[in-house]
Amino acid sequence: MTLEHATYCDQILRQSAELRSHLAGADLTAAVPTCPEWTLRDLAVHVGGAHRWSTEIVRTQATEPFRPDAVPGAGGPDSDDPAALDAWMAEGAENCAAVLRDAGPDVPVWSWTGPATSAFWARRMTHETLVHRADAATALGTAFTVPAEVGADAIDEWLDVLTFTRAFRTNDAKLGEPGHSLHLHAKDAGAQWFIELGDQAFTWHRAEAKTHDKATVAVHGPLADVLRVFYRRLPTDTPAVEILGDAGVLDTWLTATSF
Repeated sequence: MTLEHATYCDQILRQSAELRSHLAGADLTAAVPTCPEWTLRDLAVHVGGAHRWSTEIVRTQATEPFRPDAVPGAGGPDSDDPAALDAWMAEGAENCAAVLRDAGPDVPVWSWTGPATSAFWARRMTHETLVHRADAATALGTAFTVPAEVGADAIDEWLDVLTFTRAFRTNDAKLGEPGHSLHLHAKDAGAQWFIELGDQAFTWHRAEAKTHDKATVAVHGPLADVLRVFYRRLPTDTPAVEILGDAGVLDTWLTATSF
């Protein structure tokens, strides 16, 4: 499933504002454990740069590959002042949401997953911001929560991205043994997913609570934690998450789907 285009535009602003609130008063030189080569400032610049990149792609209706470093100002503010970084992040999110809102969901534009429309970038920037907000929350020991429909769609989108990329990159590491399967259950959100592995590719669908699909391995827990485990933002032995069945199947999947 996907959300309404306007909802994604709203969420770009909301997730960016929450990320900025995590960073307010923080030591921006602190390391980000889930992105080992980054400091918190690096993470902020990455997100703000992504907002500017997608803004230019949609604004110019680009149909050819568009390098992120070709966007003026995408490398961050000139000043090291935290207030300047905060203002720069706010500006990037506001412009991104505004351009996407004006474009609507159907403008054909380039994307790294192949032919796409402006709707792709609205969805992608929502979840890019969301997942990096999770990174910042982890680095700072801050609680991470997410609206149910947004967090569930983040898992949907990751599976959509993997479905596309695995179809064209047959030299990627194997996801696991054909016939093995994974079941994700975000109990607080009432959302479930069933993933079945093939030789190189996989299929997936949203599972209904009443079906209780049997899987080789199942991941049960709160949506915010299941989401972060699935994105490799939390370890699989996180106390709030229960792994049932063959945990090695999950480990193989997570290794093979590293972004």
